[in-house]
Amino acid sequence: MSVMMQIFGGSLLLLVCLSIHISILLGAITVLRHMRSRFHDPAPMRRWVLVFAIALFAVVGSNTIEVWVLALAILALGALPTIADAIYFALTTYTTLGYGDLVLGDGYRIFGAFGSVSGLLAFGLSTAFLVNLFSRVVPSDLD
Repeated sequence: MSVMMQIFGGSLLLLVCLSIHISILLGAITVLRHMRSRFHDPAPMRRWVLVFAIALFAVVGSNTIEVWVLALAILALGALPTIADAIYFALTTYTTLGYGDLVLGDGYRIFGAFGSVSGLLAFGLSTAFLVNLFSRVVPSDLD
């Protein structure tokens, strides 16, 4: 795979993954807003558990989907031979852990690096989402 194709493919992967991530987080916000208008539990702890369960489900779910997208792209390109190798590589790359025990060939390394950029940005969005949610939900019940 040429350098330009790796950059193009990696950029496309990045856009797809971040679109998935943002769509799921926006969907979670919509659900949480709808829930807020309809769910009035006098016990704030139950409400907190429900709110954060929905938020964590959205964060973990979106990251899981993106790892699968990266793994399937790597497998489709023939960069790794098995789905197990592709998932392992995608997961360690997406989390930017990158053990280095499984690497892509020269023709796929730039493409693979876009997986770590995608993970880095997605984890940043997830962190901002959870921090914002915490700052909105918890203090209003503590007043």
